[in-house]
Amino acid sequence: MNLTVRLATLGLTAAVLAFSVGGVRAQSYPSKPIRFIVPFVPGGGTDLVARTIGQKLNQTWDQQVVIDNRPGASGIIGTVLAAKAAPDGYTILLGFVGTISINPSLFSKLPYDPMKDFAPVTLATSQPLVLAVHTSVPAKSVKELIALAKSKPGQLTFASGGTGTDTHLSGEMFKTMAGIDIVHVPYKGIGLAVIDILGGHVAIIISSPPGVISHVKAGKLRALAVTSATRLRAMPDLPTIAESGLPGYDVSGWFGVLAPAGTPKDIVTKLNTEIVKILHLPDVREQLATLGLEITTSTPEQFAAYITAEIAKWAKVIKASGARAE
Repeated sequence: MNLTVRLATLGLTAAVLAFSVGGVRAQSYPSKPIRFIVPFVPGGGTDLVARTIGQKLNQTWDQQVVIDNRPGASGIIGTVLAAKAAPDGYTILLGFVGTISINPSLFSKLPYDPMKDFAPVTLATSQPLVLAVHTSVPAKSVKELIALAKSKPGQLTFASGGTGTDTHLSGEMFKTMAGIDIVHVPYKGIGLAVIDILGGHVAIIISSPPGVISHVKAGKLRALAVTSATRLRAMPDLPTIAESGLPGYDVSGWFGVLAPAGTPKDIVTKLNTEIVKILHLPDVREQLATLGLEITTSTPEQFAAYITAEIAKWAKVIKASGARAE
């Protein structure tokens, strides 16, 4: 056997062995409990998405999925913990638009790199936000709100769940694209912001649907539009900001599953296949829809490309607004 043939044979043998090892590893995974890190407190939307996925994984694989809530520092504490975990598939993270796409531009020194420290598994859900005003504000549409703001520069206020949050930066993006001057009023959580707009202390809010829908239905707030490119299934009569006079405006909060960088591809693929299947189950879709969450699954490659685009989008918004982490 000449050298060329021998090397080709050895290469083929190595490839077959690698494929076999990967196949065996994927078949035996998981053989112990999986830790699912949520970088926020229990009870919020992030937590519910993780627990919904975790419960179904537990039933499917007959392995316990332990939800590990690690809140703090705008989600940084839990995200770093996941980034430093062993890349063996037994630690996964529920990423959020803030921790993965906004934080890289908001913090001058971030102790993790979303692109280098993680292996994307799948995008899970997206959550359009709702632009609403207090009923004392005379605007009945986005165009009327923009006209009102232009007639009163610096006099209208908009509330958010805190500096650097998606509810804040969505407002900054709205300001820039509309060419208006409205004053940002940050709160420590969207719940406090909602309380103040109900009291008439601020004029405008951009909030997740659960925060405002009940108040809109009760006639205490007036919803003008949703921030996503498509209408919200829970409020199909509510137009998008894009179709209301600001074409190209498109903002959604999102959740996605990631593993530490270096997690074997066959395990990432197995996680992706199972989680995507879970998210499209009718009972899961129905449960998450109550929070205004839309199912938006993807391949790992599509999720990686989406993260890249989101980081670039929010970097521009943050630069234009001058927002910095508090």
